[in-house]
Amino acid sequence: MAANSAAVQPGRVRILKEASKSAGQNVGPVVYWMFRDQRVRDNWALIHAVEQAHKANVPVAVAFNLFDQFLGAKARQLGFMLRGLRQLHRDLEETHEIPFFLFRGNAEDTIPNFVSECGASLLVTDFSPLREVRKCKEEICKRVSDFVTIHEVDAHNVVPLWAASEKLEYSARTIRSKINKKLPEYLIEFPMLQPPVTKWVGTSRLIDWDSLIDEVLRKGAEVPEIDWCEPGEKAAMEVLMGSKNGFLTKRLKGYSLDRNNPLKPRGLSGLSPYLHFGQISAQRCALEARSIRKLCPEAVDAFVEELIVRRELADNFCFYQPHYDSLQGAWEWARKTLMDHAFDKREHIYTKEQLEKAQTADPLWNASQLEMVYYGKMHGFMRMYWAKKILEWTRGPEEALEISIYLNNKYEIDGRDPNGYVGCMWSVCGVHDQGWKEQPIFGKIRYMNYAGCKRKFDVDGYIAYVKRLGETKKRKAESLLGRKAKELCT
Repeated sequence: MAANSAAVQPGRVRILKEASKSAGQNVGPVVYWMFRDQRVRDNWALIHAVEQAHKANVPVAVAFNLFDQFLGAKARQLGFMLRGLRQLHRDLEETHEIPFFLFRGNAEDTIPNFVSECGASLLVTDFSPLREVRKCKEEICKRVSDFVTIHEVDAHNVVPLWAASEKLEYSARTIRSKINKKLPEYLIEFPMLQPPVTKWVGTSRLIDWDSLIDEVLRKGAEVPEIDWCEPGEKAAMEVLMGSKNGFLTKRLKGYSLDRNNPLKPRGLSGLSPYLHFGQISAQRCALEARSIRKLCPEAVDAFVEELIVRRELADNFCFYQPHYDSLQGAWEWARKTLMDHAFDKREHIYTKEQLEKAQTADPLWNASQLEMVYYGKMHGFMRMYWAKKILEWTRGPEEALEISIYLNNKYEIDGRDPNGYVGCMWSVCGVHDQGWKEQPIFGKIRYMNYAGCKRKFDVDGYIAYVKRLGETKKRKAESLLGRKAKELCT
């Protein structure tokens, strides 16, 4: 790499705050506030932070802030995240000699305080379109010294959000060509992460990961951890490329057909938890998929459409639509048709508690809700049916949207994600969809029913499959309780 060439394309970086220049001001360290992209490998934000530290001949550190409650995350989500971060901590410090600092509380307090304490001149952060994170960054920009510059790097999307489009896109059709046009520029191989040239002065604080994880599991025990998905970067690469059961190495062939069959969960990539927590890069997944496209062109094209176009469309919606989780965020035609039918007679009306406990008259819907509760992941096809029935069974579209987002965020391992918000908005409010034949309650929103599902897959087989999941989970819980009881007696 030439001395003056940047490892990270300028189009991937936004300046959130430019420091005031001062002749007598010393150049301090670089701090990377890691949030959405929790990995060492293939991380443009970390690469940028290290590169900027090299240029200024200063040390670099990574900081992570653990929010006390982030959008209702429980043991399921926080346990997965913290176990991944424990591995990342070890990898950063032992392999790359970059210190890792963990803070707890409000990031708008902890991050500016750390930047001030270590005298940093540059704060690098990764990108998230969610309003809570954006508000936090705005506050951090106000609180850090005027001698601190803040860079935001889109390390999550293959084509950076602001490079793909400067406006709210109507659908996949309107954004697809824009993304595809930029792929040759942005879908490139990652440079190696360089070791820091200047060592950090002092040591990072001791992190008692075991106690922290135990505390989080205890507080969030209402939604327990899942055991089918091992956290961390190594596990993520194993799911993508593993020799035993890797998606691209062993399961890709059936993807284009099997991904819409709820009875074939292995037909899906299984990557969404890792993508959500940033434990794997979507760009790495796309590069590896592209390298084997000639073997399964149809499957690779379908996977890349979901991985890049649909995921980046979701980020686009959440970034450019401030009401991404409310009826106000729907297009005018959808709001009108939903309000026109808001008072249509419903055959059933269920409370949030009844829905959460899967206490409806529809065994298929109950199974989909329980799949999410037991497994932490509802099949994508069933998510559509699930959310649309909530619209049918609640007192209006606002309540339907609120309940679907609440349940999705609470039980899905990849909840609190732009994909989740957009999935609920698509199902309930027709976002990224078109108007269909008018129906009671739904108006012109796309309608789905039990009979349609029965034509597409073995409904009884799916219900039986979820029942087995519940029985297995119950046996494991009883076994765990038995072990704990024995430990207390000894």
